[in-house]
Order: sequence, then structure tokens, then C-alpha cells
Amino acid sequence: MPDLAAALLATPGLWWMMATIAVAGMVRGFTGFGTALIFVPVAGQFLPAADVILLITVTGVFSTGALLPRAWASADRAEVGTMAAVAVLTVPVGLWIMARSDPIVLRWIITVIACVTLVAVIAGWRWHGTPGLRGRAAIGGTAGVLGGLTGLTGPVVIIFNLASQRGAQAVRANTILFLGLMDVVLIVNLALGGMVHAVTVWLACLLALPYTVTVLIGQRLFDPAHERIYRGAAYAVVGLAVIAGLPILD
Repeated sequence: MPDLAAALLATPGLWWMMATIAVAGMVRGFTGFGTALIFVPVAGQFLPAADVILLITVTGVFSTGALLPRAWASADRAEVGTMAAVAVLTVPVGLWIMARSDPIVLRWIITVIACVTLVAVIAGWRWHGTPGLRGRAAIGGTAGVLGGLTGLTGPVVIIFNLASQRGAQAVRANTILFLGLMDVVLIVNLALGGMVHAVTVWLACLLALPYTVTVLIGQRLFDPAHERIYRGAAYAVVGLAVIAGLPILD
């Protein structure tokens, strides 16, 4: 146990990651997403991509446990289930690409994804109606590939939900449910690929302590009546992720 504690304390950037995950938890509790968009660009400066993905998915399990009971009733479970089912098939593709890619290239991919997300929703792009089976499959499949590649399972679904005519409560609930399912999928695939390491799992449990507390605080702050505030916070989260993720700022 002393050796484990020493290994955890020797983790590069530990205190930066602790502070970042605490902020990310507050945002996740309020908006229903944002953990990966905030945490991955920062953690990617200190740890290999596979370890970052494992950290974000294991800590995500803790946040989902805190958020899911409230979100379950408001989520479109059939729609989310269809997207998640297709994502299960494409996550291994993203992990395969990730294992063979340059870390700096991956960080630029993460930054570009976050930037596109921000521009799309701020520009006011909206869709009307209900997507069919093919549309939901395309969204889920794309989210799965990007999740395996970068740990960012959310951006495609976030754009889809924020660009809809749904209210803030439904957007938040659908996003929470999808991200929760994807956390489980990613953990299973990482384990099957031999990318789960004991020290990294313990590090995730350590980060989960401040994360879970701030997730609960963020959830208490959420009020579905304040749609404008909700969307403004969501845009700000993605914008900060774009800036933080720029490799040229190292």
C-alpha cells in the first residue's frame, strides 16, 4: 500500500488533474456533460492517451451513479439506446486507431473536435423533427469511433442534442444516459485490449473523490427553467476545452 500511495503521488501533473476534475465535476453536474472536454486536454499533457481514456471512463461511472436517477425519467431511452448499441460496435475501431497514432496528432484531433462542436452550436444550427433509425445509427457510430480514439464520446451527441428543439432538461438527461452507457463500453474494451492498469484505476478512484462531490453540487445548481443560462454554460465549457487543448500552449 505505501508503494501504491507513492506511485499515485508521483503521477505527473497530479494536482493539476485534481483541480481540473473538480471543475469538470461541477460542469458535468450542471450541464450533463463536459468532463472529457475539460479533463482530457489537460490530462493529455501528462499521461498517455490510453491512460487518460481509462481515467475519464472510470471516474465517469461515479458521476453517472450520482446523476442517472434524476435523468432517467426525462431521457428518451429508446433513442439513446439505439445510438449506444451502434457505438458498441465502433468503439473498438477508435481504440485500434488510437493505439497506432501519434499523441500530438491525437491532441490536435481532440482540439478540432471541440472547436467544431463549439462553432456548430453557437452558429445556431438546429434540426427539426425526429431522426430515423439510420440517423441515430450514424450519430452513435461516429460517437463510438471518436470515443475510442480520444475519450470524447460526447461531442457528436452534444451537437445533436443542443441543435434539437428539446428543452434543457431533456438535452441534459439524454446526454447523461448516453455518456453513462459509453463509459461502461469503453472500460470493457480497454480491459479486453489489455490497457487497464491497477495504478491508473486507483488514480481514477482518487480523482473520483473531488469529482463526485462537485458533480452533486453542479446538479443542485441545475434549474430547467433557465434555458439561456444552461446553453451559455455549455458553450463556455466547449470553448475552454478548445483553448486548454492547444498543443502550442504547452
